[in-house]
Amino acid sequence: MQDLNVAVVQADLEWENSEVNLARFDEKLSQLSPGTDIVILPEMFNTGFSINPKKIAEKADGRAFSWMQEKASMLNCAVTGSILIEESGNYFNRLFWISPDGTFETYDKRHLFRLGREFQIVTAGKNRNIVEFKGWKILPLICYDLRFPVWSKNRYQDDNYEYDLLIYVANWPVPRSFAWQQLLIARAIENQAYCIGTNRVGRDGKNIAHSGDSVILDFHGNIITKAETNKVQIIYGTLSAAPLQQFRNEFTVGADWDNFTIND
Repeated sequence: MQDLNVAVVQADLEWENSEVNLARFDEKLSQLSPGTDIVILPEMFNTGFSINPKKIAEKADGRAFSWMQEKASMLNCAVTGSILIEESGNYFNRLFWISPDGTFETYDKRHLFRLGREFQIVTAGKNRNIVEFKGWKILPLICYDLRFPVWSKNRYQDDNYEYDLLIYVANWPVPRSFAWQQLLIARAIENQAYCIGTNRVGRDGKNIAHSGDSVILDFHGNIITKAETNKVQIIYGTLSAAPLQQFRNEFTVGADWDNFTIND
């Protein structure tokens, strides 16, 4: 495993306006630091968290997806974030993981935000997807998933951990920002893995405020890099494999984790 250089984009999203948001990300990413391996965008980065599928949902190969592929190729790095997707008459809050060569993997959000009526409109995903990238095993999840530790739980089998890095892309509002920050720390500690939370800033079309508080955490729950509250910015961090492996070898709690299965 080589070290990974990650870039977390904390952005203010224009409500339900994909073209404006993609243009803003074009500008932000034009200033990306060289040598970046992964760019992480917020949940529904092209529209904000709107449950208005007739206006904002795209086909799986639509404009925002194509833009992600273009950026991954141009920047020679992986790009990830979620988009509201229409497929066979159903809607999915779908995270795409795009590799530099244009190949991709997906994850459909499992836990749909009840207070925002997401569960009434969007179809829940059924499976996690561990992405392998440059020797790392990565679990990307979406926003409300953060509140469900069983879904996020790392597994240990045959001296191997299921994943090394946990990522949450989000539109997490100000009233619950304390929970956002504490739960990210908890997920890093309990899973013996690096953990990244990418959140938006600004007010959405329902006048709900978001403070960002995007962060890159190590496997102890310590902050590697944290974004400034309410500021549009890109934060960077280097994830080192050697100290993670050393810690896991010295503190072997993984061998005592419970084995379990999740039923639909």
